[in-house]
Amino acid sequence: MTGNNPPAPPVSIRDRLRSFTPFRRKSQPDKLHPAPVPAEKRVVYAVGDIHGRYDLLIELEDRISRDLSERGSPPSLLVFLGDYVDRGPESREVLTHLAAGASPCDQHVFLRGNHEQVMIDLLGSADMLDAWAKFGGIETLVSYGLRPRLPLSPEGREHLRRELLRVLPPSHKSFLIATRYSHETDDFFFAHAGVNPAFDLEHQHPEELMWIREPFLSSRKNFGKRIVHGHTPVTLPDIRVNRINVDTKAFATGRLSTAVIAGDTCTFLSTVD
Repeated sequence: MTGNNPPAPPVSIRDRLRSFTPFRRKSQPDKLHPAPVPAEKRVVYAVGDIHGRYDLLIELEDRISRDLSERGSPPSLLVFLGDYVDRGPESREVLTHLAAGASPCDQHVFLRGNHEQVMIDLLGSADMLDAWAKFGGIETLVSYGLRPRLPLSPEGREHLRRELLRVLPPSHKSFLIATRYSHETDDFFFAHAGVNPAFDLEHQHPEELMWIREPFLSSRKNFGKRIVHGHTPVTLPDIRVNRINVDTKAFATGRLSTAVIAGDTCTFLSTVD
């Protein structure tokens, strides 16, 4: 279920929002020595949650370009881990940039975060528009020039959905729909939120790839590949024995981070040193 976009089941946004709580604890270093990162022929950059911070995206891509140049411009892959929209002020600009396909690397992969899934769902139905607005979507609407006043009546929600469809460039919608739930290499599995430890990687459900926190975060399971993810904010990029987290809450902290996987090393680049 981790190929190029099998049909996604309806995501229960209401249930997800009920269970959502702000992340409160700081990242703690793992007491175990992280397993050596297996060698790969190319340098892989995995970028955490952008959340409407176009300014930080451009800055981080510049740092990636400089890093590649310092390495002698080896083959490279850029994996975006999802959550491009909501919360920050420039979701439209982020999608315009990503949809254009420009990249400092030879190849790039765009994964789908839970915020992209919610936005896709809401393009088809206005039922949860109020919830999306409180989930960070209000900033996305404003970035497209819309000025919603909450709470909305049923008629107001439907009108706002149609207005969003009217101002949303076709390239943005195509980009959102084309995002993938996961990507994997010989030694790494990339997903927005993580994986369910109860299932093998080839049997993961798209909803959990976009939404899961526990029991994934506390699991010490060897998944066969190291999981690279975002979704759960940490103070600094966090490397564990079986996973790497690069969501450093860019929209609030100004720190957008990427894991840099090269040979037997994993380092990090961030917009805040």
